[in-house]
Amino acid sequence: MSDSKSAVSLSSAACADAGNPALEFARSVALGLSDTPRWIPSRYLYDARGSELFELICEQPEYYLTRTEEAILAARAREIREITGDVTVIELGSGTALKTRHLLRWYSEGGAELSYVAVDVSPSALQAAQASISAAFPPVRFIGVEATYEDSFSLFKEYSPCLVLFLGSNVGNFNHAESIGFWRGVSDHLEPGDFFLLGVDLVKDPAVLEAAYNDRAGITAEFTKNLFARMNRELDAGLDLGAIEHVARYNREWQRIETFARFSRSQTVHLRPLGLDIPLRAGEQVMVEISRKFVIEDLTRYLGCFGLETRAVFTDERRWFAVLLLQKRMEGR
Repeated sequence: MSDSKSAVSLSSAACADAGNPALEFARSVALGLSDTPRWIPSRYLYDARGSELFELICEQPEYYLTRTEEAILAARAREIREITGDVTVIELGSGTALKTRHLLRWYSEGGAELSYVAVDVSPSALQAAQASISAAFPPVRFIGVEATYEDSFSLFKEYSPCLVLFLGSNVGNFNHAESIGFWRGVSDHLEPGDFFLLGVDLVKDPAVLEAAYNDRAGITAEFTKNLFARMNRELDAGLDLGAIEHVARYNREWQRIETFARFSRSQTVHLRPLGLDIPLRAGEQVMVEISRKFVIEDLTRYLGCFGLETRAVFTDERRWFAVLLLQKRMEGR
């Protein structure tokens, strides 16, 4: 990592074991499409075009999550700063860091020294974040790290005392096993007394939820299809994108939105790096993302199992979204 604020510092070490990116991508797709039900890891939604589309999704009138969370942060950033004191701010999945500016404004108040470590898998998102943060907050030391969430956990001890941000209800994209692995990793790498700020979408009227993931402008549908456009570009998959439909619906039992790509006609997925073909029948669905919704009381109990105490809970008036300030339990408590 570089100390320079003038350019994004991209950590190649975190990706050292990735090998050939196209081969890794092909293997992940082959694994998911060979499973029952079929799926593809959601992280592959976020190439440069996918990141652009997600920013557009956040602007759609049906997608309340971003503006609701941002309003909470704008109203409560000062209080969060008062609770944590001076810390390094680390953000997992920073994107372009638009919402984060509300926090950085208070943490850098009066020209106070502050390091902001932005972690994202998208180089273009990191570059945009670097440009906007450096322009808005010249005293802030910007450090960009191109890495997955798990590959960045070692940063916690390096920059302790720290406040780790995980916003946008991205935690909802984890299934049960992934969630356990994530929170174990977080807890193991945070020092006692370090903080974690978590944004989560809450259980609500299914009609509101389904509208958010089926915007009338069709941006979310394009976001889903872009995954398969990426497969065509990088894996020579040979897919007809016009025969792929976006489907997003709420699963009441699992309290989550499930997003699928539905194949309206039979196709064969070619994975050139593996020399492998996988046929898909007309009507088959491939899950590309889940978005879990939470009940605050259940979530705080769950997080307590990982040694994370809830210091504060902030919600909007409708209780559609919540921001939880957590702290790694001090030794002996």
